[in-house]
Amino acid sequence: MEEKPHLRPLNSNPYDYARTLSLVANSQFRFTVDTNHYSVPADYAHRRLTIKALCAYYDGQLIARHVRCYDRHQDIEQPDHAKVLLNQRQHAREQRLVMNFLALSPHAPAFYEGLQHKQLNTRHHLRLILALAEIYPSAEMDRAIQDGLAFQAFSADYLTNILEMRARALPEPGPLHLTRHQDLLEIDISPPDLSLYEEH
Repeated sequence: MEEKPHLRPLNSNPYDYARTLSLVANSQFRFTVDTNHYSVPADYAHRRLTIKALCAYYDGQLIARHVRCYDRHQDIEQPDHAKVLLNQRQHAREQRLVMNFLALSPHAPAFYEGLQHKQLNTRHHLRLILALAEIYPSAEMDRAIQDGLAFQAFSADYLTNILEMRARALPEPGPLHLTRHQDLLEIDISPPDLSLYEEH
């Protein structure tokens, strides 16, 4: 009991005995511990992380927390971690869709603006119009887009109708072609045999 006055209070913070690892997240935004793969937010792919008790830190900030899996070779993903990547991919697909449409005609940008203003589902109309572009020549697509602008008819349905109507239209009659001169020379133009018409 003599030493009691000299004792110091115990540290109120528990001793941190967790194993600390420094790992780089792979391209699938995973880090690996004991053969199992754990996800982090997609933004942290290829970045060096500090892993402690299956908590992932980047620059001292906690970015992911997992419960340890005691199986082996498992893939453990939190659904929210892929959201950013999915949004980025969706945005990239939409950008390609718009760029492909704008390449159809010099008048496509103006038509696209009208489409955005008039239609709720612009992406749906762009897909249909690009499908038409695989069927009809570029000159016909350009003409149809110009017509859509002229009549303020901003829809894939209008372009479909006008292209189909023009495809069904009969071709204009061409110039009258006479028999070739060579063929005329081969025609028998000798006088008719009048004896056939003589009375007997």
